[in-house]
Amino acid sequence: MNENNTIVLDLTDCKNLWELHERIRVAFDFPEWYGKNWDAFWDLMCTESDAEIVEVVGENTLHKEFSPELELMHTVLSDLKIENAKYGWSFDYKIIS
Repeated sequence: MNENNTIVLDLTDCKNLWELHERIRVAFDFPEWYGKNWDAFWDLMCTESDAEIVEVVGENTLHKEFSPELELMHTVLSDLKIENAKYGWSFDYKIIS
C-alpha cells in the first residue's frame, strides 16, 4: 500500500476464482487464513484493511465466466463505500480496466 492508502488489485489474466481471491489476499495483505470468498472479503475489509482507494486493474482480461464474480466484488466494494461513509471514513474504488 502506498502513502495515501491506495491498493492496486491486479486481476490481469486471472485463471480461476481461487487465483482471484489469492490476488486479493496478497494485495490487501490479508492473513493466510483468508477464506477466499466474498463474505470473508467483506469481513476483512471491515476489520483488517485501512485502504482508502482500491484500484482494480485487468478486469477486461478475464474470461466472461468471471462476470458474476466481478459483479459480487463490485457490490462488496460499493457496499463498503456506503458503510464507510456512515462513519465519515474515506473509501472509494475505481475500475481501471
